[in-house]
Amino acid sequence: MGKIMKKTKLFMDTVVDIQVVTRKSKVQTEAVDRAFEAFRKVEQACSRFSLDSELMAACRVIKTPVRISPFLFEPLKFALEVAKWTNGIFDPAVGKAMEELGFNQHYLTGETIQSSSVGSSSYRDIILNEQDRTLYLRKPMVIDLGAVAKGFAIDLAANELKDFEGFVVNAGGDLYAGGVDENGSKWRIGIQHPEYKEQIIQTVEISNEAVCTSGSYERKSELKAGMHHIIDPKSKQSPGEWVSCSVIAPFAMMADAFSTTFFLLGLDRGRVLIEEVDLKGILISSDSQIYRVGGI
Repeated sequence: MGKIMKKTKLFMDTVVDIQVVTRKSKVQTEAVDRAFEAFRKVEQACSRFSLDSELMAACRVIKTPVRISPFLFEPLKFALEVAKWTNGIFDPAVGKAMEELGFNQHYLTGETIQSSSVGSSSYRDIILNEQDRTLYLRKPMVIDLGAVAKGFAIDLAANELKDFEGFVVNAGGDLYAGGVDENGSKWRIGIQHPEYKEQIIQTVEISNEAVCTSGSYERKSELKAGMHHIIDPKSKQSPGEWVSCSVIAPFAMMADAFSTTFFLLGLDRGRVLIEEVDLKGILISSDSQIYRVGGI
C-alpha cells in the first residue's frame, strides 16, 4: 500500500488540493511545487479579475496583433474551437456581460474591474495567429476564459505529477485523477449534491481522467435575480434547464469547457451532444432528474 501526501493552496478563487500516492519514504516535493506553479502562471495569464493579467492587457489593444504566451494562447485556442463547434452558444467574448452581472471582483483584493468595452462582439471577432502566436481583436471586448482556464491549469499540474503512482489535482471540485489510489484501486470521486452542499449525489470511479462540474448553484448574481455565472451569449440570460452538469473526459480543459457547453445547450441537445463527442456525464435537471449519459 502507498502513502498519501496532501498539500493545499489558494489560486483562481478556489482551494487547490493536490494529493499524491507514493511508496517512497521521500516524496518529490519539487514536482508538487511545479504543479502549484502551473496554477499561478495560468492565473497570471488568464484572469479576468486583474487589470494587469496578460488577458486583460491584451483586451485593451484593438486592431493590432498582440504576441501572447502559451499560458494564454492554448486555452483561448481551445475556447474558440468549442465556440465554432457550438456556433457561438459557448462564447469566450461574454466577459462584459459577466462584469455587468457583478462577476468582476478580485477574490483576494476585493478590487472591482469595470472595462470600458462597449457594443456587441463575439468569438468571430477574436483572431489567433498560430504561426507567430498573436491575438488580434476586431472589436473592443472582454474575453472570459472561466470555462477553460482552470481545466488547463489542472492539466498542466497533472503533467508535473505523472511519475507518481497516483495523484489527484482538485481545484474546487474540478479535478484530474491519475493512476490509482493508496490501495491500488481507481479513484472514487463524489459529485456534489446541487442543493445540499455537504451531500454526495453520485459517485464515479476514474483513473487517468478528469471530472468537471458546472452548476447554477455555484455563483449567483447579486445584481440580477435568477442569473448565475453561466450566461447564454446571445440572449444574455442564464439557462435554467440544468442545475448541474458533470462531465468526465480525458483532459480537464475538455471536461471544464464541455460541462459549461452542455449546460448552455439545455436538456435535449445537451444529452444528444455529450454522446456525439464521446464523453460521459452526470446531468441533473431543474426538476431533480439525474441523467447518466455516455455509457457511465
